[in-house]
Amino acid sequence: MENRKKVAFYTLGCKLNFSETSTIARNFQDEGFDRVDFEEVADMYVINTCSVTENADKQFKQVVRKAMKLNDKAFVAAIGCYAQLKPEELANVDGVDLVLGATEKFKITDYINDLSKNDFGEIHSCEIEEADFYVGSYSIGDRTRAFLKVQDGCDYKCTYCTIPLARGISRSDELENVLKNAKEISAQNIKEIVLTGVNIGDYGKGEFGNKKHEHTFLELVQELDKVEGIERLRISSIEPNLLKNETIEFVSKSRTFVPHFHIPLQSGSNEILKLMKRRYQREIYTERVNKIREVMPDACIGVDVIVGFPGETDEHFLETYHFLNEMAISYLHVFTYSERDNTEAAEMQGVVPANVRAKRSKMLRSLSVKKRRSFYESQIGTNRRVLFESENKEGYIHGFTENYVRVKTPWNPELANTLREINLTKIDEDGSVRMEFLNVGV
Repeated sequence: MENRKKVAFYTLGCKLNFSETSTIARNFQDEGFDRVDFEEVADMYVINTCSVTENADKQFKQVVRKAMKLNDKAFVAAIGCYAQLKPEELANVDGVDLVLGATEKFKITDYINDLSKNDFGEIHSCEIEEADFYVGSYSIGDRTRAFLKVQDGCDYKCTYCTIPLARGISRSDELENVLKNAKEISAQNIKEIVLTGVNIGDYGKGEFGNKKHEHTFLELVQELDKVEGIERLRISSIEPNLLKNETIEFVSKSRTFVPHFHIPLQSGSNEILKLMKRRYQREIYTERVNKIREVMPDACIGVDVIVGFPGETDEHFLETYHFLNEMAISYLHVFTYSERDNTEAAEMQGVVPANVRAKRSKMLRSLSVKKRRSFYESQIGTNRRVLFESENKEGYIHGFTENYVRVKTPWNPELANTLREINLTKIDEDGSVRMEFLNVGV
């Protein structure tokens, strides 16, 4: 009997990367490979890279070293955003055999004749203008929730961002294919699907290869809501200028879409937003949050914010801090600005010292803890539905309510990947919420 080769995967970065890794892994299995955990000895290790994190280079090297410790003869391939932006840099890392750019990553099995180590990393990378076609993806089997890719690339020109350089123009999956993938996911007994992409509010542009919009994001949401077998749908990050009131209203009455929005702000100062070339001002952000609160008072609202952008004075930062402090939001994802090659911001005046960036980041992270605590306190005593995850963490099983409250209860394997009716009782020391089951006998 032929000895089947083993392949392992490691994903850095976003939900979109997870959806693509999962699809690429299934392609390997179709080619006769056995997928194993990254902690195991494998014949090949595939690392899906990210360019957003400040230490992308450092993280990548650590993951390669980990793979080489497990099997120093293993074939190592790098794919993803960082592989597109800095292919030579990754190819020069000890142990790396293959680097594939934005268009090549989905054809990775075509580049593997055998799994012999190369003396030097081999690069196959396109000009980013060639990344103009769409490859659908979704993740299953890795987590309780599935990530469903609906859109890729971005036409925005934010001055700090390398994503358009790493992923190309905005393009969308065909609506029929999104619905087909959603049905395939629900058939796997997965209870929750998270919609993901680079700029998902731009959905419809590039569908069927056309520049114009064939469908809107609202139409996508409306059609997905009709798919039988899906218990929950969650919208990942969506730009405030693309989150329309009609979508908010539809979600508030939806059968499957949950009351949870993650809306990037980046700065609470209109001056800084202009320098960033964001396509809105803070007033639009306020309108969106107020609209959500009006129709979904218990909704969870998450915010992305960048501190230390060039030109951000103490006054600008305090403007952001007070804006967020006064707004009815639920948590923050705080990013400390870091310079990126080939971006406008990297050439801007008014560089903020690293220690000031760190101080501002710490202040906003503290604000996030306060906001999340306040949101959780507002939910104590309410009845919710929780989807339990499958990990045993120090004797507890955790899960998330529809409005993204993290709950915990003593470990019971029968709860994994089930939806249960619960009452939120109190906030625990670790910040998660204790609960009681509403159904007798659980």
